[in-house]
Amino acid sequence: MSDHFSRRVMMERAAKACLGVSVLPMSNLFSAVQTEGAKKAKAVIYLYMNGAMSQIDTFDPKPDSDVQGDTGVIRTKIPSVQFGESLKGLASIADQIAVVRSMYTETGVHENGEYLMKTNYKKIATTAHPGLGPWMQKLKPRPPRDIPPSVAVGQGTGPGFLGANYAPVPIADPRQGLQNTKSPGYLKDRDFRIRMRLSHDLDKKFRVKSRNSEQVNGYDDIYRDTLRLLKGDDLKAFDLKQEEKKVRAAYGSTRFGDGCLLARRLVQKGVRFVEVNMGGWDLHNYLFRDMPAKLEEFDKGVTSLLKDLASKRMLDDVLVVVGTEFGRKPTINQNYGRDHHPSAFSCVLAGGGIRTGQVYGATDEESANVEENEVSVQDFYATIAAALGLPLDKEIVSPDGRPFTIANGGEPVKELLL
Repeated sequence: MSDHFSRRVMMERAAKACLGVSVLPMSNLFSAVQTEGAKKAKAVIYLYMNGAMSQIDTFDPKPDSDVQGDTGVIRTKIPSVQFGESLKGLASIADQIAVVRSMYTETGVHENGEYLMKTNYKKIATTAHPGLGPWMQKLKPRPPRDIPPSVAVGQGTGPGFLGANYAPVPIADPRQGLQNTKSPGYLKDRDFRIRMRLSHDLDKKFRVKSRNSEQVNGYDDIYRDTLRLLKGDDLKAFDLKQEEKKVRAAYGSTRFGDGCLLARRLVQKGVRFVEVNMGGWDLHNYLFRDMPAKLEEFDKGVTSLLKDLASKRMLDDVLVVVGTEFGRKPTINQNYGRDHHPSAFSCVLAGGGIRTGQVYGATDEESANVEENEVSVQDFYATIAAALGLPLDKEIVSPDGRPFTIANGGEPVKELLL
């Protein structure tokens, strides 16, 4: 029930015009056993695979079936569980992740499926729903800080009906970080203050007449957050050049690997939600030729992220999610690829609040349909919210008077939670 709100966060022009910048506001490595008393996660890194990652070639292979094609399989740290052969790193730490093989959805359209996976609501024309980061910010506010509460690397998810002050800070390229964060030479501090005062005066009448003062105040909050960020030391968290070369190399020195590293840096600094997007999974053609390289990039980035978080004793506080909009058909098409398949797909959870070292749910012998413990998108979202300790049934009323909850009727999967 929602509009597909713009992928570009709404304040870019205002920030450029009024601020003179283009930044938008705002002993094993792993513990062997996680106990029932484990605390809830404090932050989320949501790794989203745009285009629909194939379940058969990754986390739900069917080596005894003709549908497996040319993708080989490898053993994992979980007894009798196999992954696609390109996921060597994740296979080696499979006991530290939870694979959900029984996801399903009702749409095979990318835009609708992605919207659902990122907002937990179906896309409609009358309401724009918030993503997970804005929901976290609304349901569990934190004291004001220089660092923004949420960041989107790549094609992120907006604040929807929650308003502009809940918008994640967008990063187009993790290697570049925040762009144009320095004031131009011609804009001195005195001139900057004059611009801000002028902007406020010009808006004065609009503020008085506005029916939605909360939305208007949201823009003011964005300006204030931007100024704090630009003047504070936390800006360094966005600069990957601050990391040693060997650390960057461990993540793969790819765009996705750098996104994972940036996510670690940001949550380490206090950002509560980071979305990292990796595209190119819509492999209708030549899947067996093109997917291995993509999977190696994915595998290296995610494996290094989990190991890095663990080495810094952050993994109990950070929930890592791997999601995608739906799966791929078991049958191989005439172009040596796989087409859209919403009936069964896989997602992954790791870190804070999650009972790892397991595969939950099962599909049939061809990974065409869920046979055991089906998990809807709403259930998956509710599980994430429960791992974060968020109130599942607390209603937030949109500007048009409609009540919404973060779970949207979904039930947490208790077997996945500590």
